[in-house]
Amino acid sequence: MINVQIGLSIKEKNLTCFRVHHLPITYLGLPLRPIPNVKAPRQLWNQAVEHLERMTVCWTRKYLLMGGRLILIKSTWSDLPGGELCSLRYDLTVPFARYVAMNGLTSFKRYQIAKVYRRDNPSKGRYREFYQCDFDIAGQYESMGPDFEVIKILTELLDELNIGDYEVKLNHRKLLDGMLDICGVPPEKFRTICSSIDKLDKQTFEQIKREMECKWRGLPHLVGLEAWVGVEEKGLTIETAEKIGTFVKERGPPLELLSKLKQEGSEFLGNNASVAALTDLEILFTALEKSKCINKVVFDLSLARGLDYYTGVIFEAVFKGATQVGSIAAGGRYDNLIGMFGTKQVPAVGTSLGIERVFNIMEQLQKDQNQAIRATETQVLVSIFGNDLSQAAELVSELWNAKLKAEYMVNKRPTKHFDRAEESRIPWMILVGEREQNEGIVRLRDTTTREEILVPRSRIVEELQRRLTPSS
Repeated sequence: MINVQIGLSIKEKNLTCFRVHHLPITYLGLPLRPIPNVKAPRQLWNQAVEHLERMTVCWTRKYLLMGGRLILIKSTWSDLPGGELCSLRYDLTVPFARYVAMNGLTSFKRYQIAKVYRRDNPSKGRYREFYQCDFDIAGQYESMGPDFEVIKILTELLDELNIGDYEVKLNHRKLLDGMLDICGVPPEKFRTICSSIDKLDKQTFEQIKREMECKWRGLPHLVGLEAWVGVEEKGLTIETAEKIGTFVKERGPPLELLSKLKQEGSEFLGNNASVAALTDLEILFTALEKSKCINKVVFDLSLARGLDYYTGVIFEAVFKGATQVGSIAAGGRYDNLIGMFGTKQVPAVGTSLGIERVFNIMEQLQKDQNQAIRATETQVLVSIFGNDLSQAAELVSELWNAKLKAEYMVNKRPTKHFDRAEESRIPWMILVGEREQNEGIVRLRDTTTREEILVPRSRIVEELQRRLTPSS
């Protein structure tokens, strides 16, 4: 059985305490438990339903991005027939920004594990309802300090989950803007061209190039609103598209590629946005090198996270094994988002882990290793052959008090008990029938080997603890 551990710790002075966070469900039989990683965070809970009007401050015009679909809001809010128009949250970042702004916070570290919702077509690795684990740092800190901490925590978390080989692709939004400026892309087309570049993990550059070069040749109702907006706005010259192609092919070890981009004669050195980005990245990469996690990071100029609110470093974690689920985590810096909900601009950076995608990987790893996936964490099933609930209540309470994970079952038919243990893959059973009750003993059964031993009733907790404690 694999224990999935997702959570955070608090480190203050010389004391370490753990903020335990249990999800209300287990998914695919893989339970969530906390891990000691994050330095002094606060846990945040907020509602799953957001006022749609508040959320629109994040998007230009009156278009709302929902699950990859572009929806045009035609009516004004005053036209709505009573009530308020609300939406299930798309992510945890925008509600976090709203929370910080509405509470007047200027410095805040938080983690959150909660559901988010997308209007998506369900498929492998894509869901309409799923859990995300977010960690964000808001406030003024030393240059690139929060960015370093967030990426360091992400690598620690993925290492602790032990899912296998992965990489964290990293880029900088200002470097992207500088690159597009160097290539001759008009500033008003930066975002729409970035949305094309963002598809490079799923399409070839030739496909992306055609999208960037093409001109609108049809009517909107024939090609669809989203396609129409894309081709209408993305018409670039062949030369510009090809120059973009030479840049987005650049990827490699962070310090090596950074050194290449800063060489004398580099076009990036003549662009103010690029120079600022390269300065940030030098500080960040040096810190990641000193913290011994830079080997997990790849500097990739093709990374162009699609969300508009990113303003600095952007990154995306990708599993490199056989199971293809897309990115398993992503994040970046968003210095202007909180200010959209209030009067103060509070810089922030954060990351989000897709829990279900990690579970998909872990489930496949177990199948590849012929390991059984357990549907429960239960260590022992208390089986009372009869109808005496009081016996079960007394015995299971002793196990619970000893911090053992136990369930109980009261039924006259032995096969019901054995089927329950086998279906749930519970490793141990305590069997109590009329004979055992009269003699003051219980039968302890190993469900894997089906071996049974007799144990005095008074010593059963001690015996189970001994058998369940890993040998050193």
